[in-house]
Amino acid sequence: MQQLLSMGFSDKLEAQALSVTGGESPTKAVEWILNQPPSNDTEQDVVPTPAPSSAPSKPSPNSSSQPSLHRFFTFPSKRPQNDFVSSPPAAAAADSPSPSLTPPQNDVVSNSKKRPKLPPPPLSERMRPLTLDDVVGQDHLLAAKSSLLRSAVDRGRLPSLVLWGPPGTGKTSIARGLLGSLSLSVSSGPFRFVSLSAVTSGVKDVRDAVDEARREKARAKTTTLLFVDEVHRFNKSQLDSFLPIIEDGSVVFVGATTENPSFHLTTPLLSRCRVLVLKPLQPHHLASLLARAVDNSLNGLHVSVGAPVRVEEDAIGFISANCDGDARVALNALETAAVAAAAAARAEDAAVVVTLEDAKEALQCKHLAYDKAGEEHYNLISALHKSMRGGDANAGIYWLARMLEGGEQPLYIARRLIRYHI
Repeated sequence: MQQLLSMGFSDKLEAQALSVTGGESPTKAVEWILNQPPSNDTEQDVVPTPAPSSAPSKPSPNSSSQPSLHRFFTFPSKRPQNDFVSSPPAAAAADSPSPSLTPPQNDVVSNSKKRPKLPPPPLSERMRPLTLDDVVGQDHLLAAKSSLLRSAVDRGRLPSLVLWGPPGTGKTSIARGLLGSLSLSVSSGPFRFVSLSAVTSGVKDVRDAVDEARREKARAKTTTLLFVDEVHRFNKSQLDSFLPIIEDGSVVFVGATTENPSFHLTTPLLSRCRVLVLKPLQPHHLASLLARAVDNSLNGLHVSVGAPVRVEEDAIGFISANCDGDARVALNALETAAVAAAAAARAEDAAVVVTLEDAKEALQCKHLAYDKAGEEHYNLISALHKSMRGGDANAGIYWLARMLEGGEQPLYIARRLIRYHI
């Protein structure tokens, strides 16, 4: 009886069905109820319970097909856990973010990672002079207003040059300073700067640069300043390729070399160029250059460490006196000392101060300019002979120690001393 009540039949209809079927089985009672023709009483007594959405809907009473009895005893099974319950399209569209507004996850990760910052150029490169007035040292070439370079810049008529001097004395700086001074000169026309290195360039590179210089001169009346670094590395045929372009004025040739031009450059090239000798920088020149690097607010020492830097006077004096007149060595040593001081200051949370100990650690040992078969080799052995001839024992010991420290073979020195006493 309870089962019939749970199906939604009324008490009256249930009692009638049980009395007709004898009350033996609720199944027979249900079949009797379903087989009865529809009437107003039956429709009022039967109040079916809404079936679950998964079960088939109850057929209309006017339908000729008889519904199955098992649908009243069949309960919907549990939905599998992995079933996907879809939401209405409108709700899904509202809940899901727009793909145009939300970038892919890979793009978010790639954009969140910052690109590594490139390190700045070396301090010696950042402190290149822009004009001849910014060049430190070489007073014999730049101090007087009537000097060759000053007069050539004022007149706008620069001859082809060969700059000869030790490393770090300002050969490249003078070449770039010439371009800046010529650009500011009223009497000179437009100039363009082309730089080549004899270590990495060949005749084809020179020919391409010359062809471009001729086109620029014909098109815009622009003179090309062709700077060739380490020009002594070119062979004879490569050096001879400069002769016609120097003669017809297609370019203004400026070569830089650390070797004696008389030994390493051809005579025809030397006859078309003026040779200027650069001397090692004096300690006061280097001190002025280092102080300028510390005070420069645009490209100075603070760019290397990312913070303001203070350098003690003792550190500047030590570096200036122990780099053999090489400005590049001095600036690089100062930068190395500043980086080391910045690392120590970051560890101790203190200001960046370059001390004398930092300068000594950065410079390590004094660099001795010497070569086994070059001009410096003969200069030192000649100085040893002259000191012995003059009877200066201290000078003789100094030049002897200088040669040995530079790497000279003791057998060569012994042979020269024996030859001197014969």
